[in-house]
Amino acid sequence: MAVRSSTFSDNTAPDTPLAVSFRILMGLYAIIPFCLLLYWADLNLWNHYLRDHLPSSPSHFLLFQILFGTPHIIASALLLISNRNYLQHYQSKILLMTGFIILFFGIGSLFIPYTVLYIISACWTVFHVLKQQHGIGKGVCRLPPHAFYLLLGLSVAAGIAIYMGIFLKNSLTPQQAALTQQIAAIFTVGLIGASVFCQRYIPTAFGKAFMWANSFLIVSSFYLYSQQYYFLAILIPRLVHDATAYIFYITHDYNKHAKQPKNWLYQVTSRLHIPIFIVLPVLSFGLTFLLQAYGDDAINLISRTLFNTEIHKAISLGLLGYLALMHYYTESFIWTADSPLRRYIRFKK
Repeated sequence: MAVRSSTFSDNTAPDTPLAVSFRILMGLYAIIPFCLLLYWADLNLWNHYLRDHLPSSPSHFLLFQILFGTPHIIASALLLISNRNYLQHYQSKILLMTGFIILFFGIGSLFIPYTVLYIISACWTVFHVLKQQHGIGKGVCRLPPHAFYLLLGLSVAAGIAIYMGIFLKNSLTPQQAALTQQIAAIFTVGLIGASVFCQRYIPTAFGKAFMWANSFLIVSSFYLYSQQYYFLAILIPRLVHDATAYIFYITHDYNKHAKQPKNWLYQVTSRLHIPIFIVLPVLSFGLTFLLQAYGDDAINLISRTLFNTEIHKAISLGLLGYLALMHYYTESFIWTADSPLRRYIRFKK
């Protein structure tokens, strides 16, 4: 999600009863002290029970995949698909990106090593997650461009190193793992120093707090990663990012459809008297569970029955991978000031 300071101007629809609250967005960062408290309790009271029993990689935990990451990606896709005017507005961009994904990640996978494709996807994932939070922070903090990009660049560099250190740890030699952690440490320390420098540009205490919250997102993840609490290290940015996205999606849908449903999805749910607030969350979490738990097996059953062959990971890697890459792309422009979606979003402190 790309949210720039210019998007805080008053170009919203005349009737937008709900507003995105910066204080609520700030409250999501409470996951940082909560996870650090869990770490302290596990270290001092529970004899490393959490560290030893939580998955070493969150991606190996089906419940984590169902709760974080994929649901907000599906929610984003539903938001675009269910509104014909949005699809028409972005049709050319979506088609071009679809072609690129097919060529580079589909056909290209026949020639490009999997590790290279994975690293590209990982870097794009980290950039997407942190650009959203820093984009919102730029509007709150009113940072000048050079300060904004300094903090964002250091955060992304540290985040990529942390991500690689966690998700590629089984593929790294001890020397490579140590070097990766050292690189993450260097960028994290640099981020702390840059945060101290950049706070001089922020006129309000709330703005300073929001900037430091984004910085501690990385600092806390690095510390937990260095202590081998990989699950908690990934949980912090994932929860903040995903919950922030849902706040935007639900606010948009309520402001657009509350008085009169304007698409087929909310026309159906309105007749069923389903509250607008739960439509996207219920659908996205439900679809995520079905696709993650049964999607690949269902496609394999069909392909074996019809063609006597198997298509491995058609859903978990193919469809969900495509939706994730498309999500990273579309979220870079659908919330900017000139976007038709942006008309239904306004902000308050």
